[in-house]
Amino acid sequence: MSDVSSNINDAIPEDQPSFVDKYNQFVAVNEKKQMQLVPELVVQGSVGLEVLMKFLHQGKDNPKVIHGMVYQSLFAVETPIVQDFLAANFSKGILSLHSDQGIDYTELQELLVKQDFLEADRLTMQKLCEIVGAAATKRKWLYFSEVESIPVVDLQTINNLWLFNSQGKFGFSVQRELWLALNQEFPKLWEAINWKSGNNWTRYPQQFTWNLGAPKGHLPLSNQLRGVQVIKAIFAHRAWH
Repeated sequence: MSDVSSNINDAIPEDQPSFVDKYNQFVAVNEKKQMQLVPELVVQGSVGLEVLMKFLHQGKDNPKVIHGMVYQSLFAVETPIVQDFLAANFSKGILSLHSDQGIDYTELQELLVKQDFLEADRLTMQKLCEIVGAAATKRKWLYFSEVESIPVVDLQTINNLWLFNSQGKFGFSVQRELWLALNQEFPKLWEAINWKSGNNWTRYPQQFTWNLGAPKGHLPLSNQLRGVQVIKAIFAHRAWH
């Protein structure tokens, strides 16, 4: 395998037709197909990993959900050359962790990259309370009237971390799109994202699904036992406009 430097262009094994063919095939297909090909490339060894590293580096300035999946896949590979590449080019991940409140989202990113969705969900609420202020932090949950004070940048950062590290399945924006498609009917949304089945609410945490096998929009959670005001305020937030 070629030596991977901070400039991945220097690492292209141009004398290997298999690399060129695989890379061209990968970039030529749509995102859905690319997501299907990522696990295959990972297990193919050095050439497959080179394809993914090249692709990730090419998308560095404008990452999309597929880049999040590629980054997660490479992060899980223990090969030194892959880890050296990530350390040189993506030491802080693929997303810029912007915050108008000076909030540090590094730990949330690390949990989501590792797909520790249970702890990431808990930390998400903690960070939202931290943004709002000391009173919310102390009580550990939000009033719906506090949601509007969350800066656009912070809500988008949290949402993008979920979106990019779940193959596009999780995030407030995903839940909002489903809600709109269901004519803004919350009972239908609860069923669709498996927060409720019939008259029974899904019990926390054991009945929730903390992996990518969950329904689209299943995470992050919002406590509906207090009503729909908080999640409705999140869906109405200016971050989505």
